[in-house]
Amino acid sequence: MNKDVTHELVQKAYAEVARNQGSCCGPDSSCCSDPKPYAVPDHPVPEAELGLSCGNPLAFGYIDKGDVVLDLGSGAGKDVFLAAQKVGETGRAIGVDMTPEMLALARKNAVKFFTATGLANVEFREGHIENLPAEDASIDVVISNCVINLSPDKPRVFREIHRVLKDGGRMIVSDIVLNRPLPPHFKDDANLYAACIAGALLRDDYLDAIRSAGFEKIQILSDHVYKASSVGDDPITRTVADALDGVAASITVWATR
Repeated sequence: MNKDVTHELVQKAYAEVARNQGSCCGPDSSCCSDPKPYAVPDHPVPEAELGLSCGNPLAFGYIDKGDVVLDLGSGAGKDVFLAAQKVGETGRAIGVDMTPEMLALARKNAVKFFTATGLANVEFREGHIENLPAEDASIDVVISNCVINLSPDKPRVFREIHRVLKDGGRMIVSDIVLNRPLPPHFKDDANLYAACIAGALLRDDYLDAIRSAGFEKIQILSDHVYKASSVGDDPITRTVADALDGVAASITVWATR
């Protein structure tokens, strides 16, 4: 699939998620996550949880008061709102998403966030993660949660992250990688692409793309291998669960500029 077709495929899938305000692969799972993505019991906007997570990039303590945080593929705003609380009124949390339906939902949720917290430090911008709508060296922390694997040009995404980060800035991303190649007939499966499997890079290639973009001190903070039993009621991956067993993993990676 070429880049335009890939963007159209992903945008269509996530527009449907936004319209339904739920996961795209069934009631107990999501496009990218295992059946039980991390939950935040006291989230200021519970409606921002769409079940699309494959990790928790905010769990590792690398965001400080006053930081400017950029979330790639921000969806309904779940991680943006959590980041906004961490950075406080002197910081900012910015979400980037290419799907108008998701942006509309996130901006609606931003009103609820302000009502719940009194914080007016969130912003949502439309754009592709391969061409981020942010100035050079303007961001302290870039986060992303199961989105970069959906890009048709992942090395470019990492170069863009490097461009927008300040010197010493941090990248913390949760994503799907492959531990071994997929069976060839899976690679062009549109449904498996939207489910974050077919478009994922091999683990070493993913880390090499980060390294080649200029990042340093690359660390894997969490690493969970996909099991056949984890698909739950996912109608997309359930039928090929045995073939995917052990192939994919959810990792969280930290690196500095």
